[in-house]
Amino acid sequence: MDIAIIGGGAAAVGLLDALAAPTAARSGAAAGTRGTVTVFDPSPHPWRGRPYGPDLDAVLVNAPPAIMSIRNGDFGHYAAWLGERGADYDDKLLGRPLVPRALYGEYLEHTAEKAMAALGEHGWEVRLVRARVTGAVRSAARLVLRTHDAQEHEVTDVALCVGGGTPADLYGLAGNPGFTADPYPLADTLGRVRAEDEVAVIGSGLTAVDVVVALAARGHTGRITMLSRGGVLPHVWQRPTDRRPRHVTADRVTELRRARGHVSLDDLIGLMREELAEVGEDFDEFAAVLGSAATEDPVRRLRRQIASIDDPRVGRRVLQEAAHSVGPYAWRLLPEADRTWLRRHVRTVNSVVSPMVPVNASILMGLLDSGQLAVTRGVDAIEPAGGRFRVRTGSGERTTTTVVNAVNPAPHSVPAAARQLVRSLVDSGLATRHPAGGLVPVDPHLHVVGDLAGGGSFITSSIPAIAAQASGTARALRGQGREAARS
Repeated sequence: MDIAIIGGGAAAVGLLDALAAPTAARSGAAAGTRGTVTVFDPSPHPWRGRPYGPDLDAVLVNAPPAIMSIRNGDFGHYAAWLGERGADYDDKLLGRPLVPRALYGEYLEHTAEKAMAALGEHGWEVRLVRARVTGAVRSAARLVLRTHDAQEHEVTDVALCVGGGTPADLYGLAGNPGFTADPYPLADTLGRVRAEDEVAVIGSGLTAVDVVVALAARGHTGRITMLSRGGVLPHVWQRPTDRRPRHVTADRVTELRRARGHVSLDDLIGLMREELAEVGEDFDEFAAVLGSAATEDPVRRLRRQIASIDDPRVGRRVLQEAAHSVGPYAWRLLPEADRTWLRRHVRTVNSVVSPMVPVNASILMGLLDSGQLAVTRGVDAIEPAGGRFRVRTGSGERTTTTVVNAVNPAPHSVPAAARQLVRSLVDSGLATRHPAGGLVPVDPHLHVVGDLAGGGSFITSSIPAIAAQASGTARALRGQGREAARS
C-alpha cells in the first residue's frame, strides 16, 4: 500500500497521527497493509500550513487548548505538549493559555515528526518530498502523480490535504503599490507599512482582527479603518465551562433521522430549545440577540460582548461547540432550502461560531475608544487614486495610503497552489466539483481532508473537525489496505 498525502498542513498532520496510532499501525502491519507514505509539500515550513508558520508573537491561536488538539478525540493532547509553558501565555479574561500561532506550529511539527517515526517503527517507509503535485491520472491499479519538477510517483491512494483558499481580490487592486493581497505572514507584510500610514483593512472577520492587533503590537500610530459590507465583528470567546451539550449532539440528530427519515433546521432549533430550557434560559431571547448582529452598532456590540465573557448562560457556548462538532454531520442531512437560508445569514453565523479571543477584543476596544480605529460598513468601492486609494461608502468618500486584504476566503475555495492539480483531477475523472464549491472524489482511492471537501457547510473547519476528518480518512485507508492484502 502506497499512500500519497498532498499538502503538509494541519490536515496532513492529523492524518499522519491517525495512521500512526498504536493500534492502527500494529493492526496494519499484522494485516500486511504497511507500505509507503509520501507527503508532498514544497512550503519552506512543512507541517504548519498557511496559518501557523513563523510570524509575530501578537498573532495568536484563536481558541483555547481543549479545542486545538490535532489528535481526534484526545482533547488534552495539545495541552499536554504545551505543558508548563502555557502559564506564560495565559489570557486573564479567558482563563486559558493563548499562544502565538508560530508556537502552535511547533506543536504540529512535533506531532508530525513523532507520527512519522512511529510509522517507521512499524515497518512503513515515510518520506517528505519538497515538490508541488500538479497532476494525477489513473494507470491500471495505480494512481500516477506528476510534480512541478516533471517527476512521476506511482501510489495506490491519495489524500488531498491542501488547506483552504486565500482572500479574494474583490476590488481588483492586485499590483497596485500599497495593496497587500494576502496578509500572512504578518511579520513580512506589515513590515512594509510605515507607522504613520493610514491603513484600510478589507474585512471585519478574524483575519482582519489579526491585522489590526498586529499593527497595534508594532506601535502603529496612523488611523486604521476596518471596511466591510456588513461591518459585523466576530463574537468574543466566553470563559469555557465543563458543561457539554446534552441535546444538541450527533446522537440526538441520528435519532431524529431514524425516527422521521429526515432532519430539518426546525429540528435542530428544537434541540437547541431543549438545551436552553434545561438550564432555564429563553431561546427566543437568545435568538433575538444573535439576529441583531447584522444591524447593531459594531462598537456597542463589541463592548457588550466583552462585558459578557464571564456570563454563565450557556447558549453561545453550546452553539459554538455544536456548530463544529455536530454541524458538519447535520449539514449533509438538511434539505437544500434550509441550507440556502443558512447561507443567506453567513456573516451572522460565522461571527458566532468563529469568535475572537478576549485579549484581541480588548485591544480592538482600546483602539476604538481612542479613535485610532473605526469600523465602516456599506463599502461600495475601493479604487486606486493617484498613488493612494479612494474608498467609497454610503456615507461618502475618503482616501487612504495602504490597503490590506483580509477578506475571508470563499467556502471550499481552491488554494492557488492547488488549482492545476484540481483541474487535473477533474479532467481525468478522479473527482468532480461540487455545485456549492469544493471537490468530490469519484475514485474510491482519492480522499479529501479539510475545507476543500465538497458538500460540507460554509463554516471554516475547526481543528477538531479536521482531526475528525483525518481520522475517518485513516480508517478508510486501512480498510482499503486490508482489502488489497486479501486480494
